[in-house]
Amino acid sequence: MTSTALRGRAWKLLEMVTTPLLPSDYLDLVSPLRAGADLRGRIEAVHPETGDAATIVIRPGRGWRGHTAGQYVRIGVDVDGVRLWRAYSITSPTNRQDGRFTITVKAIPGGKVSTHLVRRAKPGTLIQLDQPTGDFVLPQAKPAKVLHLTAGSGITPVMGMLRDVEFDDVVMVHCAPQPQDVIFRNELHDLVADQKLRLTEVHTDTDGMLDIARLDELVPDWAERETWACGPAGLLDAAEEHWSEHGVRERLHTERFRPSIVVAGDGGEVTFSATGKTVDADGATPLLDIGEEAGVLMPSGCRMGICFGCVTPLKTGAVRDLRTGEITEAEPGVLIQTCVSAAAGPCDIER
Repeated sequence: MTSTALRGRAWKLLEMVTTPLLPSDYLDLVSPLRAGADLRGRIEAVHPETGDAATIVIRPGRGWRGHTAGQYVRIGVDVDGVRLWRAYSITSPTNRQDGRFTITVKAIPGGKVSTHLVRRAKPGTLIQLDQPTGDFVLPQAKPAKVLHLTAGSGITPVMGMLRDVEFDDVVMVHCAPQPQDVIFRNELHDLVADQKLRLTEVHTDTDGMLDIARLDELVPDWAERETWACGPAGLLDAAEEHWSEHGVRERLHTERFRPSIVVAGDGGEVTFSATGKTVDADGATPLLDIGEEAGVLMPSGCRMGICFGCVTPLKTGAVRDLRTGEITEAEPGVLIQTCVSAAAGPCDIER
């Protein structure tokens, strides 16, 4: 008998002994990061960055394929007994010697996962992982002149780039309410002192919101620079319009953490028919968030309407697309993206 056949018989015997569990369930307890297991990570450290942001050091399982600077990773975190998935930019360089990677999270008011990670996450905690993804990355040929336009936690993917590649000429314009709110501020100023970065901080509490036209003053040659911008929708909308007006739209690369949202209509009672739960929903909250809040296991991905990881059948009723305001009514075979859809009256979601 071949060794493969022997292993197969041994595994079947183990399955009989461990029923109703599987042998892999016990292996998960002993070696959760092993090769062949569902991809997981272990939180190894939590380092505060500002009063409401922290860097999480994660040791990934053996199936981790590594990332490209600027990409993000989806992580699944158990919060109060419910597994919630969120996407965060990777802030560590690609060649980190210890095999760990980091995400840097800013706690958002009302944000269950971000607040949990910043305030409550402990070393040793296991989390679920997906492989890194995203196209907010540097080209293979290093640009001669670079501009990073960021605000708030929008600095995180850019920090991954700065830590990964040393540029010959790089400028950053970063917006935050006050100096102490600038994530990675000490490291940024070290780069400035080493003449590896030119930095302009816009402190919005005292300076007001950045007028995109000020780039002519702050970075006179901005139109000649390959630009990576990440931050609130208002900043990115203004940047896209500005670059387009000057005929250099192809030099602007943007990363949006949330889609632009239009004013939504009335909500309604949402039924999750597979789980038998019914909740009231307003007309502005994504059905993905509504379901997660109700404890429904909701598939998700980018959470901004790009990856289609949250697609779900709409059995009855109507929903509104939060990006366009378009109404979708239920009919046989209709699928909706729950991350960018809100209730437009009573509806039944097949979850």
